[in-house]
Amino acid sequence: MSSSEPGTAPPAAPRMDGRTGPARLRGLPTRLLSLAATHSDRLVNEGLAAADARKWHYAVLAMLEESGPASQAELSRRTGIYRSDLVSVINELTDRGLVERAPDPADRRRNVITMTERGRARFARLDTLITELEDEVLAPLGPAERDQLARLLTRLVDHHARRDG
Repeated sequence: MSSSEPGTAPPAAPRMDGRTGPARLRGLPTRLLSLAATHSDRLVNEGLAAADARKWHYAVLAMLEESGPASQAELSRRTGIYRSDLVSVINELTDRGLVERAPDPADRRRNVITMTERGRARFARLDTLITELEDEVLAPLGPAERDQLARLLTRLVDHHARRDG
């Protein structure tokens, strides 16, 4: 029976880890970074999906929690979410009663986004979930190693942001 027939499982994806493949690949930091990012992204996306949320929901709520009400343009800049994509994220959060959109009193052409009490409660639950997911992703590392990894990744991200900016 071929794998294309109904009722059969597709072939398993090849195992992707830092111990397989040619030695030249196993030691490439960029490959290892990519594999770790892929694994992390999958775990976080699956965890958030199980909680009926997405990473962008968390990013917008975190920004509003940290900085208070903001215009859509400001949220786009601060979260890195394209304005056109942010509109649909704001629509989803508004439909769920997590944020409110209102005209900016200083400039009625702009909207200001404010987190609701329900949004604050939802953010607190998602923040706890993100912490749990990070603990799962970073399980083999101790606290000092996690801090070191965060510092190194921040340096990489900052370097490339300056270069690309």
